[in-house]
Amino acid sequence: MESRVLSRATAFASVPSLRKSSPRQPGAVSFVSPARRPIGTVSEGGNLIWGRQLRPALLLEASPPSSRKEILKPCLAAAAEGGDSAGEAKVGFIQKYPALVTGFFFFMWYFLNVIFNILNKKIYNYFPYPYFVSVIHLGVGVIYCLISWAVGLPKRAPMDSNQLKLLIPVAVCHAIGHVTSNVSFAAVAVSFTHTIKALEPFFNASASQFVLGQSIPLSLWLSLLPVVLGVSMASLTELSFNWLGFISAMISNISFTYRSIYSKKAMTDMDSTNLYAYISIIALFVCIPPALIVEGPQLLKHGFADAIAKVGLVKFVTDLFWVGLFYHLYNQLATNTLERVAPLTHAVGNVLKRVFVIGFSIVVFGNKISTQTGIGTAIAIAGVAIYSYLKAKIEEEKRQAKAA
Repeated sequence: MESRVLSRATAFASVPSLRKSSPRQPGAVSFVSPARRPIGTVSEGGNLIWGRQLRPALLLEASPPSSRKEILKPCLAAAAEGGDSAGEAKVGFIQKYPALVTGFFFFMWYFLNVIFNILNKKIYNYFPYPYFVSVIHLGVGVIYCLISWAVGLPKRAPMDSNQLKLLIPVAVCHAIGHVTSNVSFAAVAVSFTHTIKALEPFFNASASQFVLGQSIPLSLWLSLLPVVLGVSMASLTELSFNWLGFISAMISNISFTYRSIYSKKAMTDMDSTNLYAYISIIALFVCIPPALIVEGPQLLKHGFADAIAKVGLVKFVTDLFWVGLFYHLYNQLATNTLERVAPLTHAVGNVLKRVFVIGFSIVVFGNKISTQTGIGTAIAIAGVAIYSYLKAKIEEEKRQAKAA
């Protein structure tokens, strides 16, 4: 209130000086520069006495009674204006419509994920180099993070050596899982890769039981049976099946399982945006050497030339840029969505996301699937939904028990 009232310098132009300036003695130290009025004088932005703003009471005491009403007019107007703006600031759009904002987060998460998968597969149709494309995914994301840090959105969180040691295993597992997922995407249909990746909860439960020593309820194990059955049915009759795509997707499941294990050990107070940025940077350095060793000679020999000859240099470069940007944004939005909703809601949303990706990929690419593959995929997704629901419910019960 004081800063808003006292910033109106024009309202106080007629107020006399509160302190008379004394003649400067030889050798005395003066705190008043020649270009400024003495401290205590009411002027443009100079309403300060040793760092404190003048209170309205001081101004009124130093003013004749006839001019006090004139001084109070702008004060009252500013106070009313400030009250209105403060009320508007308290109730913003996000606070007023939280469900609508959360729905927008889910929509953008699904939309970006579907666009990423479709564009990613289109690139592999004319540029089948998944190691290099994985580097591009992470590289574009890292550039995005660096620019965001440079403009302060968000402010970069400090990183010490202890945090770095904890994040390296997480980033290595993230890099391996990401590369092997892309190898599978390049080798088989997108729908089939996502069907195999539906087995990830099975690997998570196995690791929790046999690696971490945590007891998994029987209901969770039973809910995983339809997942294993459905993936098996889909794999036996998948028209695009090959062992490279299948094994790569399975390695991806294992890698992301261990990423979850190491993430629990590397719990930090850092916000999710900064945490994912650091993981992306480390994962990028992990992915570059394999890409150079496995695909480097082929890329220099004919890989880049063939892609440019098929689609042109501009489309080739823009496709790589957009697929990298979509990859980073959909992963970041998935994390931001998790922060806004309960784990159960996020788990159900994650299952529906996989359904959307499988359905859109079949429509866009016209992949022919057998009846058994379709039934197997549906059974696997249903099993994942049941497992996700039960697991989130158990976790919520544990949290409530601890709170009580």
